[in-house]
Amino acid sequence: MRDITEKNVTLRTATAEASVFFSDATLQLIRRGELPKGDPFGFAKAAAFLGAKQTAYLIPHCHPIPLEALDVQFELFDAGADPARNGQAGMRIVATGKTIARTGLEMEVLTAVSVAALTIYDLLKPVDVDLRIGDMRLTEKTGGKSDRRLRVDAGTTAAVLVISDSTAAGRREDRAGRSVRDLLEKLGVQVVHYSIVPDDEQAIRTAVKRWVDEDIHFIFCAGGTGFGPQDVTVEALRPILEKEGPGIAETMRRYGMDRTPVAMLSRSLAGSIGHSAVLALPGSTAGATESVHAVLPALFHMRRMLVGGGHE
Repeated sequence: MRDITEKNVTLRTATAEASVFFSDATLQLIRRGELPKGDPFGFAKAAAFLGAKQTAYLIPHCHPIPLEALDVQFELFDAGADPARNGQAGMRIVATGKTIARTGLEMEVLTAVSVAALTIYDLLKPVDVDLRIGDMRLTEKTGGKSDRRLRVDAGTTAAVLVISDSTAAGRREDRAGRSVRDLLEKLGVQVVHYSIVPDDEQAIRTAVKRWVDEDIHFIFCAGGTGFGPQDVTVEALRPILEKEGPGIAETMRRYGMDRTPVAMLSRSLAGSIGHSAVLALPGSTAGATESVHAVLPALFHMRRMLVGGGHE
């Protein structure tokens, strides 16, 4: 199964549909309620619910997710009502689901309409030998990164500042800053600066202010956010922030807490100076990269707000 642990839990929706085609005579039997196996709609709706709930057991790579809501609707159509349906009568089945999870529920709604269509087929086969199931497709999905996947604006820039006495002195190799840089570049962000400074308030402020003057869009400071005597990144940045973003820092900590309890000890900070977004990240490789994952892709909207773009 695909690793989805880096994804955020978000509200996700999906809608799928399928059609069962049958004769006009069968359509009339349905409308008159004269099918030998009884009302097809109640049975098919129940089958859709059961099928959706069992999706992860049927599809090998499908992750089990909570199914928070599922609505199934049926629409009968007459022969000739739609040329795309080859002039046949039939029934359209539409399923819409909602979940709050790390991954979407496309397969759940597709399974719902599939099982509903098979149930309709089973109920109609005593009276119709020319049944056909078709037109199954996903019609809509929302939620997760797919909503903003392509919203990294061309020319988006970033700078990465590694803050560590031992790394600045050459006694330790930097991994956290480089992992953040690599992640940003993979997303299409131009990392125009990567620097290492000691745990010194003035050195941190000087680097950040220089990059703000260059109008670097995003400035990531990795290290110095703990409780050690040398950890001064928060003290260096807070006085020069013009606006603080507590929600960003809370999101990074919450995301980290899902992975390790020591994330509660991070004093991560975020805010803005001028048109630049500034984030203070933990100094560990996992903590730094996980913090960036936590705030993507919403973070990119912050730049648009800073330059007066408003809310989407």
